[in-house]
Amino acid sequence: MPAFDHIRLTTSRLLLRPLYAVDAPFVLALFTDVGFMEFGTTAPFASIDEADALVERDRKAMVVGERIRLGIERVADGALIGICTLFDMDAQSRKAEIGYGLLTQARGQGYMHEALLALLEYGFSELGLNRVQAEIDPDNIDSARSLQRLGFGKEGQLRENGVVNGVVTDSVSYGLLRRDWKLTA
Repeated sequence: MPAFDHIRLTTSRLLLRPLYAVDAPFVLALFTDVGFMEFGTTAPFASIDEADALVERDRKAMVVGERIRLGIERVADGALIGICTLFDMDAQSRKAEIGYGLLTQARGQGYMHEALLALLEYGFSELGLNRVQAEIDPDNIDSARSLQRLGFGKEGQLRENGVVNGVVTDSVSYGLLRRDWKLTA
């Protein structure tokens, strides 16, 4: 995979861009946001040091083409409102997993749909992906709706596949193929 540290995707209302060291306060706010963390598989961040470490890990991973994590910046005011990610990329199989999340106050305005349209288009067109998959908590109805609206199909439920807030939980697997993307895009 190529280096991803210079990716900038734009939509009518958003700029998707790499996170920088100055974004650590936003990362801390996101990873302590109750709505964002509700279905998260990591513990809420306890300090700015954890946010700094995430930004630095992502920077290194993007330079070597391991993963893409982009901040979702609202063009109107320059505010970061969320993140979207392509990870577990497999160049040989041409597949990746997608992850995403918004600050609670940014939900319900179509921002995530807009951001994921841009990220998926990049993945299918520029990276040549054939498949993008997602795993979500079965109780995360909003995320399921977002995926279905993008054309993802539910593929199955994985029993006791993760731990959310200290509780063992199932996950639901969704997938989107390039040929199906072309029909919905």
